[in-house]
Amino acid sequence: MSDIIHLLPDSVANQIAAGEVIQRPASVIKELVENSLDAGATHIQVVVENAGKTLVQVIDNGKGMSETDARLSFERHATSKIQQATDLFALRTMGFRGEALASIAAVAQVELRTKQKGQDLGTCINIEGSKVSNQEPVACPVGANFAIRNLFFNIPARRKFLKSNQTELSNILAEFERIALAHPDTAFTLHSEGNIMLELPAGNFRQRIIGIFGKRIDSHLIPIEVDTTLARINGFVGMPSSAKKKNAHQYLFVNGRFMRHPYFAKSILTAYERLIPDGQQVPFFINFEVDPSRIDVNIHPTKTEIKFEDDSAIFQILLAAVRESLGKYGAVPAIDFDTEGRPDIPDFNSGAQQAASYVAPPQIHINTAFNPFDSHQDDAATDSDNVGRKPSTTSSAFASSYSPRPSAPIDWQKIYEGAQQAGLNDTPLTNDGIGSEGHFESHYHDLNDSGISSIGPTEGTNSAEGTTSSSLYQELPQGDKEAWSEQLSSDFIQLQGKYIVTPLNSGIALIDQHRAHIRVLYEKYMKQLADHKAPSQRLLFPETINTSPSEKIILKEILPQLNEVGFEITPNSDGEYDVTGTPMGSEGLSPTHLVGSILADAVAGQANATETIGHIIALSLAKKVALPTGQLLNKEEMQQLVQQLFACSSPNMTPDGNPTLIVIDPARFF
Repeated sequence: MSDIIHLLPDSVANQIAAGEVIQRPASVIKELVENSLDAGATHIQVVVENAGKTLVQVIDNGKGMSETDARLSFERHATSKIQQATDLFALRTMGFRGEALASIAAVAQVELRTKQKGQDLGTCINIEGSKVSNQEPVACPVGANFAIRNLFFNIPARRKFLKSNQTELSNILAEFERIALAHPDTAFTLHSEGNIMLELPAGNFRQRIIGIFGKRIDSHLIPIEVDTTLARINGFVGMPSSAKKKNAHQYLFVNGRFMRHPYFAKSILTAYERLIPDGQQVPFFINFEVDPSRIDVNIHPTKTEIKFEDDSAIFQILLAAVRESLGKYGAVPAIDFDTEGRPDIPDFNSGAQQAASYVAPPQIHINTAFNPFDSHQDDAATDSDNVGRKPSTTSSAFASSYSPRPSAPIDWQKIYEGAQQAGLNDTPLTNDGIGSEGHFESHYHDLNDSGISSIGPTEGTNSAEGTTSSSLYQELPQGDKEAWSEQLSSDFIQLQGKYIVTPLNSGIALIDQHRAHIRVLYEKYMKQLADHKAPSQRLLFPETINTSPSEKIILKEILPQLNEVGFEITPNSDGEYDVTGTPMGSEGLSPTHLVGSILADAVAGQANATETIGHIIALSLAKKVALPTGQLLNKEEMQQLVQQLFACSSPNMTPDGNPTLIVIDPARFF
């Protein structure tokens, strides 16, 4: 019986390992730049072409490699970082597995030029699909120069699943920013298609943050620093005013390594409770320095998931540090009880002096005999005005001769029954001096006080044309629903400034005006995108959009579609973009905030941005321009909105799946 177990060739094993380590061009940059940092480089250059699909080149001025080390570095599990298993718990280098170069060489065409200090010549090695095709001496500077060409050339299926150039370049920038932020004392340069995208000189942590995300973020940074036996924490958190709903810049680093740690991120957000609205995020850039023996980085091939031995204690330390910084720099409102330098306000005297200087509080006098329906009410009012005054002879005589008549009790039930009997007739009701007009006007005000705004015929009358919807509803027979619907079909009620109530043939519709307007605007903008034309409103003064390099890539991608929905955005001489026009209907909104929110939505959906960018732009713009909750509308405005809603292809749902209306069947209540 033949054996069925056999060893895989090194080339196949390396391709399998590459599936975990090398996922896209950004992964290649991460592994090579980390090797450069471990080699002690002070200046690292990254060059990409065709978003890394054609070329990824990393050049450093580190210590370089000898001829033997250069050849051995491409073997699996060949590393200079560790020698035994216990070294895994004392790691102070970025790499340690010895799989990165072998994985890269298995799926790309690699050229390495390297030289050590003190040598006359360096070494050049060419590898293609894990096979060395050439090795020879070459003149080159000290350090290492890796050129990775045609990534996944021998795995067409993997290459086919790479995203668009804009998406892959955005991933490269994101990875580059993480490494550059973690090592501010190292100079970095990023080139794309022959142009410099980022040039970051060596400096401190704050300078590196500003160099990547722009000067505007500087005013929002609050420093934090705490040193304990468990960890040393330093960095910056954002002011509460810098909070936004999505895509806030949030970075955590431990011992110079970027990490994802939701538990520590929650600690920071906990410090902002009641300072920012629920669901919003604040930027933060936090460095942790922890004893390597108290963390484990060997959990995932990407080495971004790290286990802390003292995570609960560090959670509390981080929470206290952030709260202290927020209080120290005035981000938290506080009550100051310090009375130094305050004016001296003496208290009232006590004892006998207090009785002598007693000031009587003001008093209110009420005439309980006042009757508004009494024919002598004017005289009574005059008499009540004289309360507290020294009466004259005339007023005293009048007071002795006038005896106020007790007020007649008002039978409110009879008034209500009289209003029902009157119905829609023009005959005025009379009961204790109150007519039907006064009754319905009072009833209308009661409705307004309860948060219902009736928009329709003239309120305060009881004629067939001027009856409010509430009184009309009470008078129609309960079984005559068709007549009731026909009478109310031209009338609308706005409830609490949020809902529109209107009858349909199938019942009563309760429409959310904000969501309804989102649906109407969304379909309008999608049609404009399809037609490639939309009206625009020119701005008197252009406004500049400040973006990070990764956001600038997405903005460049969606710029044609932004112009199609009515924006006018052009690049300026400083490499930023100027907004010179906005879509009609967006008046009153900040153009930069409007574009920024759309850009944030596009960045969040960048994985499939080319397919959904039109939907993202239309939905984001519709949400920002739609009628706000609480906006009062008149009858014509509500009627127009309802007509536009029911003309939409999907009137019952917003584009993101929220209901716009509900229909109540009156048969369930009659």
